[in-house]
This record gives sequence, structure tokens and C-alpha cells, in this order.
Amino acid sequence: MSDRLSQLLKLHETDPDDPFLTYGVAMEHVGAERFDDALAWLDKTLALDTGYCYAYFQKAKALSQLGRDDDAVAAVEAGLEVARRVGDEKALGELGELREMLVM
Repeated sequence: MSDRLSQLLKLHETDPDDPFLTYGVAMEHVGAERFDDALAWLDKTLALDTGYCYAYFQKAKALSQLGRDDDAVAAVEAGLEVARRVGDEKALGELGELREMLVM
């Protein structure tokens, strides 16, 4: 386990309801190509904050890495809906580009 992941997990223990920390743990797993672990942490992030647009983006990418392209598209669609609702134009653009790559 990396030092950074270890530190994030310790911080998470002190504040398990912080979606930024759960997202950080997820991203450490993505970086280590542990996509199943990343998905679990991304789901935790979304359970804490359904408006966390980039968690949908990263979830879709992880699902795609696992060959679950239909699930990846569904994650992107959910993220696009949230990004529209919260008015996050940057996330809308990035999720839209990811969707185009996934459906090609």
C-alpha cells in the first residue's frame, strides 16, 4: 500500500462522511489499476454526494477498463444528468466527450 493511500485511509477513518476523501482513496486505486477497489470507493463517494460529477466520470472509466462498457455508458449518462442538474458545464463537456469515446 502506498504512503499516500495509507494517509488517505487514516484521514477517512477520522471523517468517513467526507466525499473528497473517499474520492481520493478511489483515485489512488485507479492509479494502481485496482479498478474493482476503485469502483467500491467511487460508489461510496456517490452515496455520500450524488452530485459529485467527477466520481461518475471516473466510475465510467474504471468500468470501461474492466470491459463493462454498457455499465460505463450508464455511469456517464447518470453523470450527465447530475451535471445538468447542478449546472456543471465543465463536467458536462468532459462526460460528453467520454460518452462519445465509449459508444464508438
